[in-house]
Amino acid sequence: MIIPCIDLQDGKAVQLVRGRRRVLAVDDLLGLLERFRSYSQLHLIDLDAAMRRGSNSRAIRLLCGEAKQRHGFHVRVGGGVRSVARAAQLLKAGADQVIVGTAAIRNGNVNHAFLRRLKARLGKKKIVVALDCERSMLVVHGWRERLSLRPEEVMRELSRYCWGFLCTYVDNEGTLRGTNLDWFRRLRRVTPLPIIAAGGIRSRREVRALARLGMDAAVGMALYRNLLR
Repeated sequence: MIIPCIDLQDGKAVQLVRGRRRVLAVDDLLGLLERFRSYSQLHLIDLDAAMRRGSNSRAIRLLCGEAKQRHGFHVRVGGGVRSVARAAQLLKAGADQVIVGTAAIRNGNVNHAFLRRLKARLGKKKIVVALDCERSMLVVHGWRERLSLRPEEVMRELSRYCWGFLCTYVDNEGTLRGTNLDWFRRLRRVTPLPIIAAGGIRSRREVRALARLGMDAAVGMALYRNLLR
């Protein structure tokens, strides 16, 4: 399954190369929902909140409302979810699931205290843990800080707190060069939980290969550029 991604920055839907260089910005957010209406799921990511540069809460509320009421999307929302209160707020805004990234890891270890509180408040089925990797190592704080930790080392621990994982191959994010299928095959061997793959996916061949692994494909740039063939 293909899942369109709307990454929000300064109130616009943007596409960044490896999370740094902006190469595309769209003002018409509701127009994007109409464009993606043939899909059943949607990801909304608040990049400003992830990078501690502000918030796109107003846009998220608008998009969640429209996505649910007019199009019937299953919506996941992430970016800067560092507290249980913030996660609960996103569910109230209309998110079906909340994506948690940086806050799931603390000082190089699984943040059990936070995740226990989150699970108790939201329930396991409402939580998706984002594992973003560059050069095979986890990156946090808006992909600005690389840890000496591989996702394979923490997925089993994290699995007790979440429905599944959103795993991004940051090295190819936004580049339209294709993703790293071997990397996703390695992750598939670690956990039976759902894995949503992201990072450079540009062809339906890759989408089909990921589907054979039991993974959905979160796609951004290739959809915005009409290159997913």
